[in-house]
Amino acid sequence: MAEGTQESGTEKPREESDDSLSPEERELRARWEREQEQLKWRLVEGDTEEWQEEATFAGLQRVGGLDLSFVKGDEANACASLVVLSYPDLEVVYEDCCMVNLTAPYVAGFLAFREVPSLVEAVERLQDKDPSLMPQVLLVDGNGVLHHRGFGVACHLGVLTGLPCIGIAKNLLQVSGLENDELHKEQIRNLQTGGDTFPLVESSGKVLGMALRSCDKSTKPIYISVGHKMSLESAVRLIHSCCRYRVPEPIRQADIRSRAYIRQNFPHLS
Repeated sequence: MAEGTQESGTEKPREESDDSLSPEERELRARWEREQEQLKWRLVEGDTEEWQEEATFAGLQRVGGLDLSFVKGDEANACASLVVLSYPDLEVVYEDCCMVNLTAPYVAGFLAFREVPSLVEAVERLQDKDPSLMPQVLLVDGNGVLHHRGFGVACHLGVLTGLPCIGIAKNLLQVSGLENDELHKEQIRNLQTGGDTFPLVESSGKVLGMALRSCDKSTKPIYISVGHKMSLESAVRLIHSCCRYRVPEPIRQADIRSRAYIRQNFPHLS
């Protein structure tokens, strides 16, 4: 995903006031907000699949990872990548990279309307090519219910594809009382080994996600939140089992392949 956006970064969210927006921008944001609320009604935050009930995820065979890598210095042209890995051995069995042009503007809180259409198209291409390789769960570089209005990129993607989806962010999105303050940093220091976690609790007391030390070698946590059709508990267990390094392997492979695709096919842009 786009680095430095407020959906994935550590900045506090800033919603532009209506006075600072043009009439067209106000209309667009109002329309997106209505669409987001309609999609939110379809969100499922609990486990829905039989394989999720098993401690070892018996029955889970394919895990998908999605990522967007942007051309250096260009906020419109990017490579959308979908990889599917076997589970539990995490070997790549399918990959798809495609250059896309993002025409929708970036608006804080509505990143999904800019980036998710290209990711949905990647999933649809796989469905057309070989349905037998369709992933049973999608991992996406971004947030789920850990979001300004409780409906981030992972939720948007999950609802539109109908697949279980998990949001994994590398930085804390500071919303609903969550702060990258000294207390948060102390909680990070208390993560001693791979698999250690602490909850991300908003001001009202609701748990929005979980910080996970994904492996012993990584001292920086990742931030996991529910996307669709999977509980937070199951999501954390699955993500930990998919981590050889800090970032879960499906997303890491999607990122590696999208960046390589840009370098190989557009060397003058990379």
